[in-house]
Amino acid sequence: MLKTASLQPGAMTALDRPMASLAPLLRQWLPRQRWFAGKDRPVTDLSLLALTELFPGCLHLLVHAGHGGVPTPGNTPPSGDCYQLLLGVRDHPVPQLDRAFIGRAEDGPLAGLAVYDALYDPRAAELLLERLRRPGTAGPLRFEANPDVRVPEGLAPRLLDAEQSNSSLVYGDAYILKLFRRIQPGINPDLEVPGALAAQGCARVPAPMAWFRTAEPWPATLGVLQPFLPDATDGWTLALRALAAGDDFTLKAHELGRATAEVHLALAGAFPSGGDGENGRTAAAMTARLEAAAHSVPALAPYVPGLRTAFGALATCEAGPPAQRIHGDLHLGQVLRADHSWFVIDFEGEPSRPLAERRGLQSPVRDVAGMLRSFDYAARQRRPWRPEWARRCRDAYCAGYATRAGWDPRRTHALLRAHETDRAVYEVLYEARHRPDWLPVPMAAIERLAIKGG
Repeated sequence: MLKTASLQPGAMTALDRPMASLAPLLRQWLPRQRWFAGKDRPVTDLSLLALTELFPGCLHLLVHAGHGGVPTPGNTPPSGDCYQLLLGVRDHPVPQLDRAFIGRAEDGPLAGLAVYDALYDPRAAELLLERLRRPGTAGPLRFEANPDVRVPEGLAPRLLDAEQSNSSLVYGDAYILKLFRRIQPGINPDLEVPGALAAQGCARVPAPMAWFRTAEPWPATLGVLQPFLPDATDGWTLALRALAAGDDFTLKAHELGRATAEVHLALAGAFPSGGDGENGRTAAAMTARLEAAAHSVPALAPYVPGLRTAFGALATCEAGPPAQRIHGDLHLGQVLRADHSWFVIDFEGEPSRPLAERRGLQSPVRDVAGMLRSFDYAARQRRPWRPEWARRCRDAYCAGYATRAGWDPRRTHALLRAHETDRAVYEVLYEARHRPDWLPVPMAAIERLAIKGG
């Protein structure tokens, strides 16, 4: 067992004290993390919003990272972003945790101690599961579980290395714990939606087994434990394999479209639906996002006039299907295939958007558009580009969706074009900030959507 540090009683009671130790380390470490949203802006302000010693040598923190300005006082979230961190503290660095080493604190109550990302520490990960297995409290943290499910003890943990906006621990190839990194007030859709769908009897979505949340500085969801599908393969990997082998993917795409429609129908039954799925306010919001993205990514600017036409057509086109709860960030990486069936995961939505917006009612066409864009992304991973592969998959997916939903997304051309355009604008902004080498992929769609009209 790796020996943890012994913290002095009372050393961590005031929120300003630990930051004297941690701020210099986190200011360098945070921008290097895949899930950190402010990579294009320097971290100018760091403040501690909440701290709990989860167990000896492991600190749970909610940290505000600002990029200029002062955090808002009181019980409202500050400007900037709030991040969840689990930090291990040890007397000395240990070789087993080289990957997780953040640095050695020089000042404050942790002076001289080694600080780690505790998710890489198997002992810390095991103790975190024990907290989830036994509902209760730890300071402002609340650990809760489905009373009808018993999670076994002693499951070996491993941290997934996949690129994502959160962190995930797999336990014994039986359960997966997603820890949300960027925290916003309110219940996270990735807990709310799978729970509601499980109550509907929807087998396409793994149900929550346990979860934890915080009451301070405001109520928020922090993590969700769900069944893990060890033999499943994500849709992105399957699509790339098909492309590499020259195999047809249309049958799987058709089945995926049907699965998407089934989830949408279950969502419509689990949550209240709204009126028309589209209106002038939606078009205005899309236009505002376009203009903001063009300000951040100058390469978008020449296409703005053409892209605006998609949103203008949206404001006057037929209403389309009613607004309802949707996935919100659907693509091939958010679906798994196991035992010849498709499963849908990660209902958090686009983490960069406000939580209230992600929990709001939206057109199901938005999810369809996200998946259609994903087929295009996959097709462009190989040279020469295979546009016909993407077209066949898109048609098959929409046809499969229509067989279960009762309406065909392809018949709502203006609606679908607007949502594809909005998604492509989001992709441009994302790639420019996080993966500049991928920027040509969404820019090719931008050119098509702006010049050819879809």
